[in-house]
Amino acid sequence: MDPASVAPPSAEFISQVTRAQRMLYGFITTLIWRPADVEDVLQETNLVLWRKAAEFDPRRDFMPWALRIAQLQAMAHLKKQRRRPLYDTDLLDRIADEAILDAAVADGRRQALAHCLQKLPEKHRSLVAGRYEPGASVNMMAAAMGKQPKAVSETLRRIRRTLLDCIESTLIAKAAT
Repeated sequence: MDPASVAPPSAEFISQVTRAQRMLYGFITTLIWRPADVEDVLQETNLVLWRKAAEFDPRRDFMPWALRIAQLQAMAHLKKQRRRPLYDTDLLDRIADEAILDAAVADGRRQALAHCLQKLPEKHRSLVAGRYEPGASVNMMAAAMGKQPKAVSETLRRIRRTLLDCIESTLIAKAAT
């Protein structure tokens, strides 16, 4: 297939690959221990992700798909190097499957959080966003708002509880479908 005839990946896909780099690196490190080899496998994984961009279904979670590709690349690398993994391949498969499942759960929770944040009133979204700004503190926020720190803390606690409830109900509803 002529590479020029393949449509370039979407900006969303590129963003997903970029955000996945730390997790992919850490995952590959659990399968391959030499840092230079980890870098090589990460590069191969990124090339495969790029080539398979058109196959990715954006309605599905990205990380499990990317981690499975990383697992296959790591196993191919070990085979090519004619090295035996320190653990048997069944154990490595189980480790990879667990990491992929964890990533799927985390992706689902992130998506639910984004959905639930959108449901909050604007002033609550702003309060939450302000709290997680680098260097922000409840005391600084309270001073800026002309409120007591305890009142701001209590409002944040209620918002977090609302978000947690929303996330849980969203995940339950998603699981039911």
